[in-house]
Amino acid sequence: MNKLLTGFGIAVTRPIDQAQRLCLAIEQQAGTAFLFPLIAIAPLDDYSAFEQSLSQLESVSWAIFISTNAVDNAMPRIIQKFATVPENVKFAAIGHQTAKQLGLYGVHNVLVPHTRFDSESLLALPEMRDVADQTVMIFRGVGGREVLADTLKARGARLIFAESYRRVNPQTSCAALESLWQKQQLHAIVVTSSEAMRHLLQMTHNGSDEWIRSIHICVNHARIAEEADALALNALNVHIADAPGDEAILVCLQQTLVNQP
Repeated sequence: MNKLLTGFGIAVTRPIDQAQRLCLAIEQQAGTAFLFPLIAIAPLDDYSAFEQSLSQLESVSWAIFISTNAVDNAMPRIIQKFATVPENVKFAAIGHQTAKQLGLYGVHNVLVPHTRFDSESLLALPEMRDVADQTVMIFRGVGGREVLADTLKARGARLIFAESYRRVNPQTSCAALESLWQKQQLHAIVVTSSEAMRHLLQMTHNGSDEWIRSIHICVNHARIAEEADALALNALNVHIADAPGDEAILVCLQQTLVNQP
């Protein structure tokens, strides 16, 4: 095992239960991982609307899952309700990680984009272009980007939303990160969602605080970098990993931190 991250402190902003593997990988390369979740996944106070949507699942053509959180918060309820996954439903996912999570619940034939893993890439697939008069159920958290729904609707699909969780920011400030930076113990931050990036920027005066402009930020999608550039006026040191997985994030951290002069 190489020790390429020796002496570097890295904050991981994923939800706690999704950050452990990356934190361990950082520490295996002799880096110091700081868990600083900017997103927490919380259950809904009332699942009646979700259950009402779920009652229509057997009549839909496509079930699209936006994230692994959507899988983990919806699939147990689907299996509990139907005993098994309805055979007539076709499944799609935003990315390979979400598809892999569906596999844990017995769903293995999943439509996934080939390159960039986002709504736009999924919409570009032939199967998502020909959806006129089809019913599509979108599994997601409360709110989120509307580009997928708006585009499918414009193409003639009937939409049903199945929202099974909500996202909250568990942090009230970035004082802990700033303190680590002042002590020269923090060198990079990993951000893997646009919402987490927005929370980070909101708590640093749109990225104008001195410390955040001195830190390297590794992201796993170009859209997250675009969010940072738009809100912080291209003032941040944002680096984009080549793929969405942990291995690509590690490579991004290595190239960014080890190869910097």
